[in-house]
Formats: sequence, C-alpha cells, structure tokens
Amino acid sequence: MAAKLTEQVSTAAVLGALGGAALGAGRDRRAAGLGAVAGAAVLAASEYVARRRQRPDEIPALPHRILASGAVAAPLGWAAGALTRQSAARVALAAGGVAGGLGVRPQKVLLGPAVGLAVRPVIAGSTPARAAALTVVAYRLAAAALFRDPQVSLLAERAAPADLPFVVPLAAQGRYVGTDFVRALAEQLDGEYTRDAADVGIVASLDELAGGDFYPAAVDPLVREFYEHTTRFALDIVPEWRAWVRPGYLLYRTALARPLGQANVPMNQRQAQRGVVSRIDTVDQPDGARVRGWIRSYADDDEPIYVGIYTTYRRDGRGWVSVGFPLPGGSFTATLEPRLRPGGGLTLTSHGAAADAGHYLSVVDPDTGELTTLAVPGFGEELQVWADGGELRADHAFTLFGLPFLVLRYTIRRKPHAVP
Repeated sequence: MAAKLTEQVSTAAVLGALGGAALGAGRDRRAAGLGAVAGAAVLAASEYVARRRQRPDEIPALPHRILASGAVAAPLGWAAGALTRQSAARVALAAGGVAGGLGVRPQKVLLGPAVGLAVRPVIAGSTPARAAALTVVAYRLAAAALFRDPQVSLLAERAAPADLPFVVPLAAQGRYVGTDFVRALAEQLDGEYTRDAADVGIVASLDELAGGDFYPAAVDPLVREFYEHTTRFALDIVPEWRAWVRPGYLLYRTALARPLGQANVPMNQRQAQRGVVSRIDTVDQPDGARVRGWIRSYADDDEPIYVGIYTTYRRDGRGWVSVGFPLPGGSFTATLEPRLRPGGGLTLTSHGAAADAGHYLSVVDPDTGELTTLAVPGFGEELQVWADGGELRADHAFTLFGLPFLVLRYTIRRKPHAVP
C-alpha cells in the first residue's frame, strides 16, 4: 500500500511540475523553473491528502480532481499556443469545448464552450497555458455546482467476480474484439467451442428469470421461443438517431467502434440495408457451464455490429439478464430487469426496481481476474419484444441522462425451414 501511495504521489508531482512550468513559461526560464517546483509540491501534497482520506471503493475527492484537471490543461494549452499561434481567448474556447466533450452529458457538452466564452474578459493578456487551466478549472467548478448526480461512481476496486454477479467479467485480450472473440475465449477457458451453434438461445430458459413481478408463463410463446431458440430467427434493423447525437456518434464510430470491432451500430438506414447476420457461438466449460456469445455483423463483409456475452443469474428470489460487451482489458455490462409487457411481450430494462439493474464498466486484472468496476448511472436502455401477426417486433431504446438518443427498431422473422 505504501509503495502504491508513493507511486501515486510521484506521478502527481510530475504532472504538477509540468503544469507549473507551463504556467510560468510566459515570463522566463526562472519563472518556469519556480513554477515547476511549486506545481510539483502543491499537486503532490494534494494527492497525498486525497489518497489518505480516500475510503475503499471511492475515487479521490473532487477538489483534488479539479486541481489535477487544471494541471493537465496548462501544458496542453501551452502546446496549443506554441504550435498553432492561437490567442489565449481561442485556446480558452477550445479548452472549454474539449472539457465539455469529455463530460459526455449533453448539458455539459454545451456548458464547456459557454465557460470558455465567459472567461475571456478574465484572461485578457494572459498566456494560452493559463487560459486553458483557468477555463478547465472554472468549467469543473460550474459543472460540480450544476450537476450534483455523478456520471460514474467507483463501485468496487479489486473485487472478486463472485462479489459482483451483475458484471460479466470477460475481457478481450488484444486491441480488437471482433466476431472471433468467443473462439479466443474458448482457449482461455479451456472449453469446447461451437461456432454458430444450432437451435440455441441467448438464454437457456426464461424460467431462470422468474421472480418479483415477472412470470415467464405469461410470456407469448413466440417471444419465449425467440429468447430460448434465438438462432431460429433472422433480424432486420432500422436505427433512429436523434439529431443532436449524430456528430458525436460519427466521431465515436470512426475513432473507437470500428477499430475495436464492437458496438458499431448502423449510422443510418443506408448502412442498415447492408443486412444483419446473427449467430450464437458457445463455449461449453469443464464445469458444465455454457457461455453464449450473440454476434451480430453486417451481411456483406461480416464487420462486427455487436459482440455480446449473455448470462442470467439469480439473487434474492429473482432473475436478471446480464449482457457483457467485451473491451480490451475489460468489459461494459448491461444488467437488465425482466418485466411483462401487455399482450404477452417482454421488457428488459436497466431502470429496474432492484439495485442490480444498471450499467457497469469494468477493468479485469489479467493475472488475478479481479475487477475494478464503475457504475454508469447516466446511461439507460430498455428493450421491448412483442408478437405482431406471427412475427416479432422489438424496440431497443437508449437514453443519456434521461435524454433519448437512439431507438433500434427490429423486425424479427423465423428463418425458412427453422424448427417450429
């Protein structure tokens, strides 16, 4: 523990030195040197106090995080000014935009540039480094005052997977997930791999989800068949994106989703018309457990859309569905509570009445398998599946801090010659 604290304080000292040097660089070398010494001392002391007061499964205190943000912003602002020759006012506006974008919440995205504009009278005649640092600190203070509910919270640090049954603890070992993830997983688990398993579902039985207000016997037989025998069905997808999220999603899709081979949802109907291929790969483990990986990809070139590991578990007399989306070194898990939909349909929602429902971002220790997990309360989803004239319909709706941003509308038909 002492060694870890020493490492954390040392890292903070280096960061503080860089920030202090950047803030003093507008004068002369002596000012930059003094700034580096002062920055290192201040941020190291802040890190030491924050870590000593930090309780288990908590992140460092907000004042320290704000101070560290300013230390990061200063050298970046200095570099932006040196490389682009932009004024302090423009650097402040850019810093506000970047800080707001990193905040993810749509309201924060708008707040960032607004703060960048608001500080312009204060930074008149200042350096780009100071403008960037002041803007980021002002933004963090304003955001903390306006948005009291946390975007993420540290749920557990170095916890055993058994302690977090609502997390799917399966990570991608390389930088790419892709449609062969389950094959690679079978080698890690020393299990028997089956590609495109015949007549299997994303759950073994809806009876595993009984409890609370959910009664599997009330589910329409066709809906039940889809969940228990998913491979009998083909899917068509129509994405409906809200206009405000399109620019951000285009950047995300280009920079992250496609290079990762994960969560690569069609941007528009033209992309969706490439068609969707759906299959379930399985891994039968020596202990009798079965891993089910539902893989959806584009029909024309097998480019991944989603690679999800579907599991169920029971706790306190009720069942949940947990879907793990593997990422390099970790996973993003959606734990969904089942509910009956009028007419025999089924709803799976992250806005459940019980505490387990929600979204979780985990880092998996490659040596021990231990989890460091963040809860992501601002992200929400609800999937509704119902029978409609011998076919199935599904609406998969997503929200960000209560704002709807995407609905995936599915038409689900039984494949020709599929076992009825």
